Amino acid sequence: MPDFTGRESGGAQPRAIALVGPQGSGKTTLLDALLAAAGSPVRRREAAGMTTELRLAHCGFMGDPWTLMDCPGSIEFAHEACCALAVADLAVLVCEPAPERVATIGPALRAVEEAGIPAIIFINKIDMLSGRVRDMLAALQGQSRRKLVLRQVPIREGETVTGYVDVVSERAYRYRRGEPSERIPLPEAVRAREAEARAELLEALADHDDALMEKVLEDLVPTPEEIYRPLHQGEVSGAVVSVLLGAADRSNGIQRLWKALRHDTPSPAETRERLGIPAEGEPLAQVFRTVHAGHAGRLSYARIWRGPVKDGATLGGVRIGGIHRFPNGEAQKVPQAETGEVVALGRLEGVRTGDTLGGDRLPFPEPPPPVYALAITLEDRKDEVRLSSALQRLVEEDASLSVRQDAEMGQMVIAGQGDMHLRAALERLATASGVKVKSVRPQVAYRETIRRPVLQHARLKRQTGGHGQFADVKLEIEPRGRGEGFSFTDRIVGGVVPKRFIPAVGEAAEEATKKGPLGHPVVDIAVTLVDGTFHSVDSSDMAFATATRMAMQEGLAKAEPVLLEPIDHVTVSVPAEFTANAQRLLTGRRGQILGYAAKPGWEGWDEVEALVPEAEMHDLIIELRSQTLGLGTYVRRFDHLAEARGR
Repeated sequence: MPDFTGRESGGAQPRAIALVGPQGSGKTTLLDALLAAAGSPVRRREAAGMTTELRLAHCGFMGDPWTLMDCPGSIEFAHEACCALAVADLAVLVCEPAPERVATIGPALRAVEEAGIPAIIFINKIDMLSGRVRDMLAALQGQSRRKLVLRQVPIREGETVTGYVDVVSERAYRYRRGEPSERIPLPEAVRAREAEARAELLEALADHDDALMEKVLEDLVPTPEEIYRPLHQGEVSGAVVSVLLGAADRSNGIQRLWKALRHDTPSPAETRERLGIPAEGEPLAQVFRTVHAGHAGRLSYARIWRGPVKDGATLGGVRIGGIHRFPNGEAQKVPQAETGEVVALGRLEGVRTGDTLGGDRLPFPEPPPPVYALAITLEDRKDEVRLSSALQRLVEEDASLSVRQDAEMGQMVIAGQGDMHLRAALERLATASGVKVKSVRPQVAYRETIRRPVLQHARLKRQTGGHGQFADVKLEIEPRGRGEGFSFTDRIVGGVVPKRFIPAVGEAAEEATKKGPLGHPVVDIAVTLVDGTFHSVDSSDMAFATATRMAMQEGLAKAEPVLLEPIDHVTVSVPAEFTANAQRLLTGRRGQILGYAAKPGWEGWDEVEALVPEAEMHDLIIELRSQTLGLGTYVRRFDHLAEARGR
């Protein structure tokens, strides 16, 4: 097997591929099939299931070194995929052959396009295709801003896809389960469709290549080499996206995908140029993932944009304590990493995901705002000391998680991208750190106010021997407009309450708003000291504060207290076919629809704006996704307080 760095293959630099796409599309199976086709043994996994963490593997194919990154498909783990895309040369977008489910690839397509990353679409599970590939292509084109070009036409026997015709070489192949496809004569039944697909491919490429345009206009047949050159240029520039077919679980189409990757994936030099990274300079690495790997310690996964980087060297002011590659997915310590490699760097103290070592910070995706939260408590109080550091490690590993201490509610709250996301995080907390927690719905920070003004009198008169306590206050307590907060003034004339005691009255009045008659903080009231009396010996700041608290407690209870609940401004994003579902869901949660419109830059998606009580927001994301193929999401912000009216 050639050396991973490419030194035995004429100096080819390692290229990095990110496998992205919706949950259930078969990305992990595709990774295993690619590794097997490259001659790399795949460690058998005990149980297949949803991928929640990035899986990274190094291999070599036809003498070229590669890094393959299998990214989680669920929208709840999309940030991890975006982090991998930030350092990839090319993305393979994996999808199922079902036009009705094409919307599920939309978020991944948007992430790839917004980052400007070249891409190939791999229609997996092609043996399950029931309709026409051209319908699938049309549905995919509706999701993509880039021009999609079909590279293969399926060959059918009855309703079963048994092979394909390569549109560039015009060669036909029959699938063989677990083996490379077998070349066969071009079937007459697909000749016309192949010619049509080839003409569409040439037309798309000719728009960006003058030499090919001349051939097309003169009805000359270009050679495969004359097609591959503009195809590569189109892929690198993002002008076109190739669409290939296969079935990873049968190893169908895997060799052809490898050859397309080998030809069309940009080199690290081309990717550096896309990102604006100078070719010359000191070693440069970009960290895109952080993992606490047990006995291996803290590992920072990084792309080496300029190498070599040696173990023990200082990079960006930080000493490297180990370099790890992952041949066939298994960790292996190495002395140095070359330009283009994706490796794990050990013990980079103070370095966080997204940091650039050895140069100016490179662009990196910001984590999305949270949409789901849980309040957590320890199952065993003995773990209290370990909890803080364990939660810190969780957030270091996944920036789309956040943890906060809600002092008002007395709760520790963990927030993230959905129910599965938080369940996975809490499972890691238990397995990796041995800290087990119970989770409950977070409490809502209700407030209260009053509906009518009152005039309240209170007198404190105590004699306990020596100096006593005396204070007499008359307070006017009035409601204010929503959001105007608390105010205190006085209308004292004639010195009935000396000026030196008035600040104590104001402070005590505000202190009394921390807990009103309904048990919540009181907001939006005005308190005015209008009258009172004092004693020259027995009056004091403490006495006037006590009398004020007495007046506030009695007065607020008489002023028709009312509960206020926080109302959020919510913007829900969904595919257009689910807009009505989203509106019904919001109104069913006491939401007030403000309007809806097409989502900017997202063809076929809508945004619905609404005002929704925070009390109705806790599991909104779960129900929203259950009604939108797992795609719906939202952003929210506090808008105002309103009287709680219930359902």
